[in-house]
Amino acid sequence: YMAVPAILLFGLFFLYPLAQGVGISLTDSNGMTKPNFVGLRNFFDFVQDDRARSDVLNTILFALGSAPLLNALGLLYALFLDRNMAGRGIVRAAVYLPAVISPLIMGYIWYFILQPERGYLAHVLHSAGLGSLDANWLGDSSSALVVLVAVNVWQYVGMTMIVYLAGLQGIPEELYEAARIDGASKRAILGRVTLPLLYPSIKINVVTNIIGSLSVFEIIVALTDGGPGYATESLSLYIMRMLYGSFTGYSTAVALVLFVIILIPVLLFLRFTRQSEYEL
Repeated sequence: YMAVPAILLFGLFFLYPLAQGVGISLTDSNGMTKPNFVGLRNFFDFVQDDRARSDVLNTILFALGSAPLLNALGLLYALFLDRNMAGRGIVRAAVYLPAVISPLIMGYIWYFILQPERGYLAHVLHSAGLGSLDANWLGDSSSALVVLVAVNVWQYVGMTMIVYLAGLQGIPEELYEAARIDGASKRAILGRVTLPLLYPSIKINVVTNIIGSLSVFEIIVALTDGGPGYATESLSLYIMRMLYGSFTGYSTAVALVLFVIILIPVLLFLRFTRQSEYEL
């Protein structure tokens, strides 16, 4: 009986909207007139759309660049700032601070920083005699996605770091002392003590970073708006544009595709980590 409220809330705020979304995705709804049932036509149209396939690739490439970097850098920051050192509280706050700022605002800030010839970065490069390095990073399809990944990692690495710090501070010091007494090296302690006991933190960070990276929206809107052309358009941005274009049924179908794209790596990772925990 204690689980009934949770089940009801889950059904009300997840299962019911999901069922509604599946129903709308099977129609030609435009949000205004009475929809007609079209079956799986929206999904077939999505598969045949070159722009949609390109957006899927952009979304996956962004996630492949962003999620691993967030976890690797977040863990390195946490290991470095978990030690007793002067000013570590200030450094922690400085690393975490960007994460509390709206990604849309942060994107606009970086947009003005990266503007060629007139941005702050261009001013610094020219002042240092490195004006040849100034380029239109956001207007070049070969570099725009890399810049988006870099800005996203810079903003959210602090959030990942905080989760890892919480996990590190929950590891008993006695385990480290016992490992050192047994003659374990720092590398062995990291691999045999620290990382296995950080599994809960790793799971939280990997899952949240996969979800956040695959559903990226605000930072792209602020920095490139999906350009140049559609070179950095993500599926989330594509869904929004289709919805505002009165293709409600089609955009809902694409949203369900994005849901599946997010769900697959999350489930695979959770299954892998569960097996690893059993082996430990």
